[in-house]
Amino acid sequence: MLIRLNPRRRESIYLQIVSQIKHLVAGGRLQIGERLPTVRQLATDLHLNPNTVARAYNQLIEEGLIAAQQGRGTYVYQMPPSSENRKSRRERVILEVDELLRDAEQIGCEVDELEKIWRERFAVWRKARAQR
Repeated sequence: MLIRLNPRRRESIYLQIVSQIKHLVAGGRLQIGERLPTVRQLATDLHLNPNTVARAYNQLIEEGLIAAQQGRGTYVYQMPPSSENRKSRRERVILEVDELLRDAEQIGCEVDELEKIWRERFAVWRKARAQR
């Protein structure tokens, strides 16, 4: 399961796990009924304390997105509601853009330069999407 954590974000690690699992489900990378890694396995993969992963899983269980079956594992239970998908996706993009802007500022990128790079990269991305 592809989860990328960024300890520099203001969002706590367990909430990053929650939002990324929601994003993976909403984007179809995790399907309903698909088994998730165990708490211990995901904690090992992400180099985290298992309690952090357990906290994220517990929140997702409370929200009804995943379900745990004693002795059998944890599974994707349902899709997040579509309005939550949009909100979650928007929040994630904002976090990523904010992080990019902070990083660009730290390396001395000027506003005009950043805007030019953004327009160029967005045009490349849009063209690649149109060719799919």
